Amino acid sequence: MAVEVRDGHLRALAGAIAVSAIGDWVAVIALGFRANDMWDGGVALLLICLWSPIALLAGHVGILVDRVETRTLAVAAAVFQAGIAGALAFVLGIGVAVSSTAEFALVPLLAGSRPIGKANGLVESARGIGFVAGPALAGIVAGSAGTKYAMLADAATFVLIAGVLAALPVRRRVAHEQGSKPAARDGIKLLFGERVLAITLGTGAIGLVFMSASIPGDFAYATHSLGVGKLAFGFVLTAWAVGMIFASNLLFSRVPLAVVASATLLGAAVQGLAKFAAPFWQLYVVMLVAWAIGGMGHGIKNTGFRTLIHQRVDAAQHGRAFAAFNGLRNTAELAALAGGAGLVTTIGGRGTLWVAGGVSAAAALAGLLALSATRAQPDAAAANAS
Repeated sequence: MAVEVRDGHLRALAGAIAVSAIGDWVAVIALGFRANDMWDGGVALLLICLWSPIALLAGHVGILVDRVETRTLAVAAAVFQAGIAGALAFVLGIGVAVSSTAEFALVPLLAGSRPIGKANGLVESARGIGFVAGPALAGIVAGSAGTKYAMLADAATFVLIAGVLAALPVRRRVAHEQGSKPAARDGIKLLFGERVLAITLGTGAIGLVFMSASIPGDFAYATHSLGVGKLAFGFVLTAWAVGMIFASNLLFSRVPLAVVASATLLGAAVQGLAKFAAPFWQLYVVMLVAWAIGGMGHGIKNTGFRTLIHQRVDAAQHGRAFAAFNGLRNTAELAALAGGAGLVTTIGGRGTLWVAGGVSAAAALAGLLALSATRAQPDAAAANAS
């Protein structure tokens, strides 16, 4: 019997994701304060512990999501996260790897009559809300109540998202494929065996390494070159997040499915150019505006990547494809963690933004040229997916 999917179901999932993202930020920043008190390099180690399972387990997580009913798996992952939120960040990262992949695989089932790009934009906006509200709430909770209560708050958000997922009426049925046994490397083959995906994700990954490496440059440029304080820099980060929410929810919904790949790389180019251009004018207001524009590019890029995978990969293989995507993204960020600090130490905040922003924009523009040259029938693929 067909299940009626209402508009409120996707909104319920997006709302739960927003609350969970806020809880994640509360926990990570609270742990970051504690780690920084223990050791100057503690924050980097914490992030490595959190992100490395997403990269290391990507292939196996993809198989799991494609072989087990997805909503049930997402509920189990959220309950698992709630139970261990006060424990090691590495273990929490395993839960993140499974839950984020399962949530993305559920989006097409909850989209209903809404275009898949618009559905992804709503979910990306929810994550952006977590980026805006989470750091501010983290400062309040960690400062007034301490790390213990921040972790308990994060655990409560996992319980909430588990309840919302359990209440959703959809099930993603598992298709038992004929032939060879699924392998952990299948996700990479799915992403890079399709030409448009390979070009978009390949050049996007190069850009991501440099964009992530630019994060230490953001802090150094704002504090050393502009001389702004923590509150003023907080407004810069908020401007970026607001740009993400606006672009992913409103601008991306206007992008035709046939040009999603080009729009994605154009967003990546805008993101890089915003960071590249800002240091030419050493003015706080320029940084604020540039970060809002960069955030818009970021929102379009993130929503575009996920929409492309939904379009161009068979639904029965979405688990493996999204797990591989998450693994690729987090591998790039882990590599950037290793290089970003060295870059800002060597050439300073302005130099880091010029190099990181310029290279990431150049990679995206190269991808756009490659897409124009290949003409791998994007219109037909998009029409079939819709």
